[in-house]
Amino acid sequence: MASSDKPEIVDRDVKEDDKDEEKGGFIDKVKDFIQDIGEKIEGAIGFGKPTADVTEIHFPTINLEKAEIVVDVLIKNPNPVPIPLIDINYLIESDGRKLISGLIPDAGTIRAHGEETVKIPIHLVYDDIKNTYDDIKPGSIIPYRIKVDFIVDVPIFGRLTLPLEKTGEIPVPYKPDIDIEKIKFERFSFEETVAVLHLKLENKNDFDLGLNSLDYEVWLSNVSIGGAELAESTKLDKNGINYVDIPITFKPKDFGSALWDMIRGKGTGYSMKGHINVDTPFGAMKLPISKEGGTTRLKKSKEDGGDDDDDDEVL
Repeated sequence: MASSDKPEIVDRDVKEDDKDEEKGGFIDKVKDFIQDIGEKIEGAIGFGKPTADVTEIHFPTINLEKAEIVVDVLIKNPNPVPIPLIDINYLIESDGRKLISGLIPDAGTIRAHGEETVKIPIHLVYDDIKNTYDDIKPGSIIPYRIKVDFIVDVPIFGRLTLPLEKTGEIPVPYKPDIDIEKIKFERFSFEETVAVLHLKLENKNDFDLGLNSLDYEVWLSNVSIGGAELAESTKLDKNGINYVDIPITFKPKDFGSALWDMIRGKGTGYSMKGHINVDTPFGAMKLPISKEGGTTRLKKSKEDGGDDDDDDEVL
């Protein structure tokens, strides 16, 4: 065969850029296909992201030591399977300063195509706050911001964080001051005496108190004369002084020789201890009241031969 009859061999030069382009195009097509299939499956079986919303914040207990706070959060699960609550992280701050934070692990499960109200209990101890921040005083109202992160595990989406925030105000209550301004006899006898305690109550809080009842005991000259019920509820104005009359019945003969000092109008020592039940803008409270080493005078009414001049009945 002549050299001219030999077949001509031509080397084909394939550029690397063309290879990469073909490879990249194929991978992109695969990714688009998988994403399209995932979206179709998701739409067909109804998977979606859960939602969460704070529905209420309430204070079941508030006293001088602590505030019990409960945050109600409504979580809705649109998925056909239950979703677990992995963790709940919470933080309460005031003016950017942390008051308390915590973690609640394994907080339960939200049923398929359902909704649940999850309650987050938080215990705020006032001594911890006051020891950390000197400017937070008893009787004040402080602003707060609650931040909650719900961490859930959802098929297809994986682990998600649902962040929530809510603002409001928290009281730091202070116990009222109490004094017996005077004790006025309505009916006097050695066997049984009916009297009225004229109480002076000073509300040192930055919020009103609705006085509903008193649970207390009074001692005159170290002798208990018991307690009595409040005739009607009354309002104790914020940062104000209020006066309340309480009827009481006791037996003077129980006082022994101290009775004669009382009859002569000499100063009579007294103590008072108990609680008051009040309504506030933040809920009901039970606050302590106490007075040690007080002195008051006792006066009989005119009908019982006494002097009805209030100027003589002073502490």
